Amino acid sequence: MWRLLLLCALCVPHSLGLRICSFNVQSFGESKRDKPAVMNVVRKIISRCDITLLMEIKDSSNTVIRLLMAQLNRKNLVSVKGTYQYKDLQPGDEDAFSREPYVVWFQAPGTEVKEFVIVPQHTTPEAAVREIDELYDVDLDVKQKWNSENFIFMGDLNAGCSYVPKKSWKNIRLRNHTEFVWLIGDNNDTTVKSSTNCAYDRIVVVGEKLVSSIVPGSANVFDFMVAYGLTEEQALEVSDHFPIEVRLKESKRPTSRRRKYFKRK
Repeated sequence: MWRLLLLCALCVPHSLGLRICSFNVQSFGESKRDKPAVMNVVRKIISRCDITLLMEIKDSSNTVIRLLMAQLNRKNLVSVKGTYQYKDLQPGDEDAFSREPYVVWFQAPGTEVKEFVIVPQHTTPEAAVREIDELYDVDLDVKQKWNSENFIFMGDLNAGCSYVPKKSWKNIRLRNHTEFVWLIGDNNDTTVKSSTNCAYDRIVVVGEKLVSSIVPGSANVFDFMVAYGLTEEQALEVSDHFPIEVRLKESKRPTSRRRKYFKRK
């Protein structure tokens, strides 16, 4: 069973603001742990970010995750206001998700927005249209539960190419309601292979305070193949997806932060 891991490495604030990343690391388990070059790249990618969503963790013994935590864990402050496993029990629309979102509410005194909710999701490719649309209901549900208007939906949504044809976008409420801002666009290629060009991985934000706190131009695909001078073959040893990222503006008053980890099965 695939798992998601949300790593929160909130360290000393800096002028670049808070960097939030999402990375489908593709079958991340013991076989990759035993490849030092691959692990080195994964560590580099994660260490760039203050919060990282990792997907496709295949590690029943938790040895790889413990290794990452030991090597990347840093002290200082993060405030987690709440966590919530979304219950996919709407009458007439039960079990819309193959993997129900595990939602985390953060306090971030070092950023302009101060608090925000992250809704991580890795959709099933064949059900991508339905699952992305259903995230709209997650938004409504969590807003009833928590007093927050600032939401970040992110992950490998499989939101491109044949999984979400152009004609299907009209059926996706998360796209049609204009308050939702898609920071990674349809023309962004989040795949490593030169033979593909698909915007599978996305970051979607909602909430006026959150949207205004985004660092302009900071939403990007991180091409680690170019950044670390890898061949395509070497990059594919790491993953067939590139990470995506966005930064939040820092507040004028610096604060310290602490790192924590959240796992879901």
